[in-house]
Amino acid sequence: MMIRVRVIPNASRNEVVGRIGSTVRVKVAAPAIDGKANAELISFLAEFFDVRNRGVKIVRGQKGKEKTIEIGGRAEEELEDVMETIP
Repeated sequence: MMIRVRVIPNASRNEVVGRIGSTVRVKVAAPAIDGKANAELISFLAEFFDVRNRGVKIVRGQKGKEKTIEIGGRAEEELEDVMETIP
């Protein structure tokens, strides 16, 4: 499953804030320095979707706030059910 994510670094905690259209807004507690925010994002999304860290891959947007993320490791229907919980 592919999702679009807008990352907000330097937050007080990791959380999914909501959606703007098809883009999921995610706050991460790590700074956007030396890939720390990307690593934190991958770890948080893996936990959120209940997959292993290697099941989350940044396909596009390594250095930007807008990213395309590939989520694997679970059935597509299960991942879509998790997406439905995001307001």
